[in-house]
Amino acid sequence: MSTVTAVTTSPLTPESLAAMRDSFAADPVLKRTQNAVARVSVDDLAIDHQRATALTTTVSNRIDDWKVTNQKKSGRCWLFAALNLLRVGAKEKLGVKEFEFSQNYAMYFDKLERANYFIDSILQTADRPEDDRLVAHLLRDVMGDGGQWDMAVNIFNKYGAVPKSAMPETESSSNTGRMNDTLCTLLRRGASELRTLKNSGDTAGVLAASERILTEAHRILTLHLGTPPSSFEWEYMDDEKAFHHEGVLTPQEFLAKYTSIKLDDYVCLVDDPRAEHPKGGTLTVEHLGNVVGAAPVLYLNVDIALAKRLAKEAILDGEPVWFGCDVGPQMVRKDGIWDARLYDYEGLYGAKLAMDKETRVRFGASAMTHAMLLTGVDVYDGGTRRWRVENSWGDEGGDKGFYTMADNWFDEYVFEVVVDKKRLSPELQRALDAEATVLPAWDPMGALA
Repeated sequence: MSTVTAVTTSPLTPESLAAMRDSFAADPVLKRTQNAVARVSVDDLAIDHQRATALTTTVSNRIDDWKVTNQKKSGRCWLFAALNLLRVGAKEKLGVKEFEFSQNYAMYFDKLERANYFIDSILQTADRPEDDRLVAHLLRDVMGDGGQWDMAVNIFNKYGAVPKSAMPETESSSNTGRMNDTLCTLLRRGASELRTLKNSGDTAGVLAASERILTEAHRILTLHLGTPPSSFEWEYMDDEKAFHHEGVLTPQEFLAKYTSIKLDDYVCLVDDPRAEHPKGGTLTVEHLGNVVGAAPVLYLNVDIALAKRLAKEAILDGEPVWFGCDVGPQMVRKDGIWDARLYDYEGLYGAKLAMDKETRVRFGASAMTHAMLLTGVDVYDGGTRRWRVENSWGDEGGDKGFYTMADNWFDEYVFEVVVDKKRLSPELQRALDAEATVLPAWDPMGALA
């Protein structure tokens, strides 16, 4: 019978600390770098100035001719990006250059539905201990702002959409922290109560408590965000100065009348780089969603090269593309640029830091954190060189809020794009109907943009 020899590190000792200190002090380059880091941002020292200045903002194919939106102090990027996609068709139908859907309206119903979804998950797992990994995950990620494409579709399909004038922003919609904290407290307390009632077999008590908790969540949301309209009178002036009075519309009628894409025809392509999840298959994540009874979040796992090609084709056809990425690495926010080799941290620190995409996903170094809209692509000799991106961080960064992404950054840090499934091959279209691999709730592919 073979035995495995335990391997452990040695404790730090005064001698080992002294050796490291002496080695650092003996290197004049490190000393100069230390002096610089004490007074200057590490990013300013590590940036490749030549790469940063070479990344021009021009692209050969550009769709956008409108102003960017601003999610402010909220994590609603996925909803902003989805509504920014829908507003392209709305602007054409309305005959206006500038238009915004109400992001506040969509967030209101997402959070109310998500409260109900949380209650449902808590009741499903009531027989597990509180320190069970799934229960602990549910209690940790109770009520943030992030989401996924299919979750946005769930809200639009059920509740429609309204113009921003019908439900404008409030202080809390633009700064969600306090509201979210209150909702989390409400739902965690409710989880404790519901688990006790469920495990005691008190069915009537469970139903009554669930209804009360949802009513309280509704009250909190309505105080913070306002009362969403069930109908509204719609009139507007187009860019030709013609006045339009469309009468009273419901949100569902407004969405159907003023959008041009069929939401259910769009599919989220994801690049899961882990070998055990083969390309061409579908993935879903346990307990990831917002509307009880709606279709689960579904990903079609494809190679990033295919995702890029289909995104390029959509833009060439005049369609912006919703996408999700790990937004922070290798970015200069004030300039609005991304390049996978923008910063040389390894050279600055003299340490091995680089990981490939699969390793970053496996070891928690990278995940989907932000959603935006691709509105342009630079094509040269059939290949893509850079991408134009509509962000939702206001107009201060980049080209009045539009950012530029080098093509190499797309490979490394973009995880998902949404395209019309008509762009897929017949084989991939058939794959959408196959049984999806179910990933655990804490899987990296369950990260919310």
